[in-house]
Amino acid sequence: MNWTLEVVVVPVSDVDRAKAFYADQLGFAVDHDTVVGAGARVVQLTPPGSGCSIVIGEGVLPDMPPGSLKGLQLVVPDLRRARAQLVERGVAVSEIQVVGENPRPVPDPLDNVGFVFFTDPDGNAWAVQQISSRA
Repeated sequence: MNWTLEVVVVPVSDVDRAKAFYADQLGFAVDHDTVVGAGARVVQLTPPGSGCSIVIGEGVLPDMPPGSLKGLQLVVPDLRRARAQLVERGVAVSEIQVVGENPRPVPDPLDNVGFVFFTDPDGNAWAVQQISSRA
């Protein structure tokens, strides 16, 4: 039996601002934006190629302080290109950082150990890691 992680709730203070950041600046697809009732809204967004989505909203999600989610991680095959896209879209993203050492030789020295970091408008913290192929 497979157990797949499909949705992560990201706490935000302004749903429209967060939706614009994730959709327009990060390029996440807007799967749905549903008003459930008065003061209750759910927006689901999915990173390109991902099997896991994020959900933002108000009135129906778990009560978490906006910006309190840290350590979310995206994986890309080309970190240099991904960082360039983020910069082009106006995301304040760190320089490429190498964290640790590869346990075995790899074609690109950034594989497994190359990262960039950014936060959303509320301070939820994201990392982007390069993994060009999996063993």
